[in-house]
This record gives sequence, C-alpha cells and structure tokens, in this order.
Amino acid sequence: AGDAARRPAGASPLTLHRRPTRRRFAKALRTGAMAAIVETASVSAEELAEWAGVGPVIEETRAELEALATTLGKPAPRLVAVSKTKPNAAVLAGVAVGQLAFGENYVAELCEKAPLLPAEIQWHFIGHLQSNKAKPLVEGVPNLFVVESVDSAKLAKKLDNAVKASRPDRPLRVMAQVNTSGEASKSGAEPGDDAVELCRYIDKECENLVLVGLMTIGRYGEDCSDCFECLATNRDRVAEELSITGPGGAALELSMGMSADYVQATQCGSTNVRVGSSIFGSRAYKASSAAADEANAAKAAASAV
Repeated sequence: AGDAARRPAGASPLTLHRRPTRRRFAKALRTGAMAAIVETASVSAEELAEWAGVGPVIEETRAELEALATTLGKPAPRLVAVSKTKPNAAVLAGVAVGQLAFGENYVAELCEKAPLLPAEIQWHFIGHLQSNKAKPLVEGVPNLFVVESVDSAKLAKKLDNAVKASRPDRPLRVMAQVNTSGEASKSGAEPGDDAVELCRYIDKECENLVLVGLMTIGRYGEDCSDCFECLATNRDRVAEELSITGPGGAALELSMGMSADYVQATQCGSTNVRVGSSIFGSRAYKASSAAADEANAAKAAASAV
C-alpha cells in the first residue's frame, strides 16, 4: 500500500527503487508487476514460455564466473547478456532472474527496445557507433549505462555534446576501444600511444563523459590471451600516465571476453564479459533495425575509401 501511494500514475513498481536488486526484481516479476511489464513490452505468454530457458543459462553462467573468480582469488566479472537481434521476451527472461546488464550493437534496435522494457535495465552499447548516431542513441535510451565502443576522439566529442544537450546532470560512462588484435576488420585505437591519447582526450576534453575502462575484441577462434594481456597493459599505462581511476577510485575496467573466450578473458583479469550466443542462441537478424544499421555502416565505410 505504501508503494502504491507513492507511485506516480502509470509508473511500473520497478521504477521506485534507485538501486534494484536481483531479489527485488525476481519477486516483482513473480507478482502482479509482471503483468504490467509484459503488457508494456508487447510480449505474449507464448513468447515468454519460448524463452524460459534463458534464465537458467544466465544463472549457470554467473555460477561459472563466480567459481572461476574464487579459484583466481579475485571478484567475478560483470556479466553483460548480449541481446542483439533477440526479442523483448528474451530480455525479460533474463530480468526475471535479476539480470540487469544487457548489451546491444545496433542503435535502431536499442532505441526500439529500451522504451518498452524496465527502466532499471543497464544498457551497454557495445557495437561500432558512427558519430552521426551518437545523438539518437543518447536521446533514445535514457537508461543508457555505458558506451563501451568509443574508438575515436570525434565520436567521443559527439557523445559529449549529445549528453550535454539531453542529460547534462548525468554524465555518460564510456570505455575506449582498443584494437589489440591488429585486424583491419575491427575498430579501435591502436595499442600504445594512440590508446593513451584517446583516453586523454575523453578525460580532459569531454566533461560530460566519464572514462570507466578499456574494451577490446579478441581474435575469433584463436587463443586470445595476448589480446587480453595487451589490453591490461594499456589500461595500466593509461592509469599511470593520466592518473585516471574509475568511479570511486576503483581501477579502470577491462571489458574483454565473449561467448567463445570469456573464461580465458576472466583468467586474464576481465571485469566485464559480453556473452550472447551461449545464453540466447545464434543470432536472428531482422531486415529492420540491425540490417539498417549494418547497411549504414557499410555505406559509410565505402564512402571513406
């Protein structure tokens, strides 16, 4: 009754708490709150049933990470469930077991999903971001938690301006992407001086951004330990040369490791793993948002040649 009395008209019970917990979410989703959430997200009971297996897999993955961290004598990394191309029902299946961190690669898709799903979700943008998409992303996703893929000063400044215009009281967390594998197909600053200068620019020239870490994508299908060690070395250099720490004085984060290599990444010190296909299954691309973003990226790449 107390919650109902304080709740603004039409507000979800899940928006009342500034610091949601897994237990609170799980309880809310087992009660009447679920009906309102499902209705808002335009999800049917059949769709929820179809994705019911997601929750147990997330819990198993968390347990695996906790056990591995205990063996290594360090905290478990944050699990980011990468839900790109997956429906709202799949996301809600994760939320039902307390998963709040979700990763998306495409601006249009995320801007479609975010308004329909609980405001407590912490959205991580992890895909390549064109500078002209910075403003739509920031404006379209009020609960954007972090952009992990800042690969240039130009993009950083576009994000900085977008945050200043739409949410000046809430600086945006960002990570600098570093191309540790040296592959032309991957974005990111080169390790060493380029990575340090990108981090310096974010820290000194973008007052509406907060540098919280560095991110990389390892080589697909190969031993990535050298990529992960390279990112850790660059993180340490950035922290030393720029005297930068994360929020609250914590060490800058290392976002590295995906479905095929998150165990190895954790062993190398990752604090943030991005796991998609092993949780949600293979990707199912739609002709709408994902394809549109990919087509735009292709056109931009072609015009730059």
